Amino acid sequence: MKKLLLSIALLSSVGLFAQDSLLSQPEKEKIFTALQQDDAAPADTSWKKGGTLGLNFSQVYLENWAAGGQSSLSGTALVNLFANYSKGKASWDNTLDLAYGLLRQGDDGVLIKTDDRIDFASKYGYQASQKWYYAALLNFRTQFAPGYALVDGVLDESNIISDLLAPAYTLASLGMDYKPNDKFTAFISPATYKLTIVMNDSLADIGAFGVDPGENFRSEIGGYIRAAYNTEVVENVSFLTRVDLFSNYLNNPGNIDINWEVLISMKINEFMNATVSTQLLYDDDIALQKKDEVFNDEGVLIDSGQGPGVQFKEVLAIGFSYKF
Repeated sequence: MKKLLLSIALLSSVGLFAQDSLLSQPEKEKIFTALQQDDAAPADTSWKKGGTLGLNFSQVYLENWAAGGQSSLSGTALVNLFANYSKGKASWDNTLDLAYGLLRQGDDGVLIKTDDRIDFASKYGYQASQKWYYAALLNFRTQFAPGYALVDGVLDESNIISDLLAPAYTLASLGMDYKPNDKFTAFISPATYKLTIVMNDSLADIGAFGVDPGENFRSEIGGYIRAAYNTEVVENVSFLTRVDLFSNYLNNPGNIDINWEVLISMKINEFMNATVSTQLLYDDDIALQKKDEVFNDEGVLIDSGQGPGVQFKEVLAIGFSYKF
C-alpha cells in the first residue's frame, strides 16, 4: 500500500512539473531508493509472543494383584503463554499459566484434583540505568474448581476447602527491577498491596485463608520481592526457579509469606517432554490441620490441631508438549 501511494505521488509530481522539465536524475534516484527501502522494511520486533501447550497422562491397571494396590488413571493439562514488549527503554512482560489435573483411583469413579492453577502476571519497566528499571507489577492467582477434604483417604464432597475465587490473590507493587542478564531478574518493592479474596461464603464464615469470619476480602500492605532464574543446564534440559516473598508491615512482619517454584524440563523429541516441578508454600494466615484435636476431661476442645505450616507439592510428568 505504501509503495502504491508513493508511486501515485511520483506520477502526480511528474504531471505537475512536466511543462517545465522532467525530474532531475538525483531526484529520481532518491525516490526509487525510497521505494526499495519500503520493500525491505524489517518487521516489527517490539513484541515477542509464544507459549507451550501440554497434556500428560499416567495409568495403572491391576487385576488380582497379590501385592495389593489400586488401579488409577490421571491426566493434567497445561497452558503457558507469554507476550513481552521491548522498545527503547520500555519493557512490558506478561505471562499466563493455567493447569488442571484429575486422578481417578480404584473403581468408585471419584475424581480427585491433582493440580489447579490460574496465574497471571504483568510487569512494566522503564530503564533507569544499565541493569535497573523502574517497575510496576500486577499479579492475580486463583483456581478453576472446588477442592474437597480427604477424610481417612476418602474424598468428602460435603467438606469443601477451596473454590473458584476462594482463595484468590491480587498483588499490586511499585519498585525496582534488577536485570543483569537474560537469565536472572529480581523485582524489589517497598510498596505492595495484597488483596485476599474468599468468595465462597461457607469458607468466608469460618475465616478461611486469613479473612475475618464473615468477610470476603482482606487487605495487606507490605514489602515484596520476586526473583527468577532461567537457564539451559545442558542441551534440551532447562531449569527455572522463581520465589515470591511478602511481609505484612502491620501484622507480624517477621512472618514472611513464601511461594517458591522449581521446574526442570527435559525435551525428548519435538512433541514429547518430561518435567519435574515442585512448589513450596508458607502463609502465616492459612491454618492447616497438622495434628489431632485435643480435648480436656470435660470434653471441651482446647487445641484444634490447626496452625500455619509448610505446604509442598511435587509433580513428575511425561507427555505431549507443543511450543509456538
